[in-house]
Amino acid sequence: MFKIHCINNIAKIGTDRLGEGYSFVDEVACADAVMVRSANLHEIEMPATLLAIARAGAGVNNIPLDTCAQMGIAVFNTPGANANAVKEMTIAGLLLASRDIVGSIEWVRTHSDDPDIAKKVEKVKKNYAGTELGGKTIGVIGLGAIGAQVANTCRQMGMKVMGYDPYLSVSAAWSLDRHIVHVSKLSDILAEADYITLHVPVIAATKGMLGAEEIAAMKDGVIIVNYARDLLIDEIALSAALQKGHVRRYVTDFANSVSTQMPNAIITTHLGASTRESEDNCAVMAADELKDFLENGNIANSVNFGHVDLGPKNGHPRICVFNRNVPNMIGQVTNTISEADLNIENMANKASGDVAYTLLELSGGIIDRILIDRLNAIDGIIRTRVIG
Repeated sequence: MFKIHCINNIAKIGTDRLGEGYSFVDEVACADAVMVRSANLHEIEMPATLLAIARAGAGVNNIPLDTCAQMGIAVFNTPGANANAVKEMTIAGLLLASRDIVGSIEWVRTHSDDPDIAKKVEKVKKNYAGTELGGKTIGVIGLGAIGAQVANTCRQMGMKVMGYDPYLSVSAAWSLDRHIVHVSKLSDILAEADYITLHVPVIAATKGMLGAEEIAAMKDGVIIVNYARDLLIDEIALSAALQKGHVRRYVTDFANSVSTQMPNAIITTHLGASTRESEDNCAVMAADELKDFLENGNIANSVNFGHVDLGPKNGHPRICVFNRNVPNMIGQVTNTISEADLNIENMANKASGDVAYTLLELSGGIIDRILIDRLNAIDGIIRTRVIG
């Protein structure tokens, strides 16, 4: 029986997929695995018995990834499960920034009791006139699951689309409209785009990627839409650019002490993936990832360990080995298994930075406590787990 602790509300359609052999517990200390959305896990002590964390969403900045990796705790996310929701919100952000829809709505609300409002509307509407998206150039930074959908939709709306992603995968490239221009330098987008939208995670290479220098290099009157993360932009520099009018509008999903004081900013309450469909999709994907890992040892969409898949368990026991990514680890593990008169039917290994994961399917004997102790005694082994 696997014990699951849910932090935040996880959609029932997802938790129901776990089915028999699973129970839900109230404390993380009692859990084999955790399902989480946005709760901050950096302040939670991870029990040594915890095997996995599944984030029902894409961003994982709320999870201590390095700590989990060093403990042999696999952390999963759900890339693409909320892509359509964020794409739709991004398109809405582009429209809100291009046409002064918010200002227009506020004017009507303020004058709702005026009996002559119908006549006055015709006189004031010019104050809220905007520009169309069609024919404009948009720079999409990040062409993953969300960015690719945004780029394709903008192309369908008649925009010229420039995409920047130095890590563009082959599968993502195939999903892009052939008219989208893939640029190799961020500076190309900064110089030409009327609109810029961000769709990258916050990592060391992207944190503050749009700083004062990059903002200064943008076209006058540029509109920036950010439904990714606020840490991608130097908001102090952005606020100054908005004040000067160099940046026309900033649309973001992240209210903080800086963004809420910006002029010409449209700020929403972290609504990007907040749809019923998105929450259901993320919960289902997170549950499937956990189930496959706990029952079969397979790892897919982990952000701290590499992809390893031996398919469904077919009767042979499996050993999951988490270890430091150092020379001769595989040799020591396989030699130890051979000395126990066990045969390796199948094996998969993948390194990820300074850690690695190996999944072995065995036959010919019994996996006993002596073997596990010998494996754990190998210098560099983080943890092992047997799936009988």
